[in-house]
Amino acid sequence: VQLVESGGGLVQPGGSLRLSCAASGFTFSSYAMNWYRQAPGKGREWVEGMTADNGRTSDLESVKVRYTASRDTAKNTLYLQINNLKPEDTATYYCKAVGRRDYYWGQGTQVTVSS
Repeated sequence: VQLVESGGGLVQPGGSLRLSCAASGFTFSSYAMNWYRQAPGKGREWVEGMTADNGRTSDLESVKVRYTASRDTAKNTLYLQINNLKPEDTATYYCKAVGRRDYYWGQGTQVTVSS
């Protein structure tokens, strides 16, 4: 099983990024897929997710309007579009696959928002 995040980097405030999470080794369409982030010195927090049947779920009110998760089952890939990036979005972003009996984490991709 592999989850490989990509798309992070250094971006100026107000910019946009699209993160990707490429999945392999399991039946992608049967798993809920989630994005988490972990800012320096803080715990990991759930940001947004996609259910196995492509329902979208969000937790943080402050990011709902700027974060959009999506999934492409044909490519076994989860995405996270982040618009109007703010310095407080600086964090390592992780994807997590959740099945009925198991779950998997990716290694993370760093997003740094700074001028």
